[in-house]
Amino acid sequence: MTIDDAIKKMTDLIAAACAVAEIKAAKMSDEEARLSVYAPAGEMQKIKDATFQPALDLLNSDGMDVQVFVYDKDAPPLKG
Repeated sequence: MTIDDAIKKMTDLIAAACAVAEIKAAKMSDEEARLSVYAPAGEMQKIKDATFQPALDLLNSDGMDVQVFVYDKDAPPLKG
């Protein structure tokens, strides 16, 4: 499995859990990626539940570290 395959698998799971989620993928290396997911607050836990075990399975069985970070799309941005 490639990191692109792993990203596609996780993206499909996220889309199945929440059709309106916006997903931004960033490849960190050939084995690591970060998915930033922006979804309505009420859908956030569904996405976390849908991706938790598959992400662990990808890491343990394929060595692919796909981290999923879920954010409330309606929350105001933090000011630094």
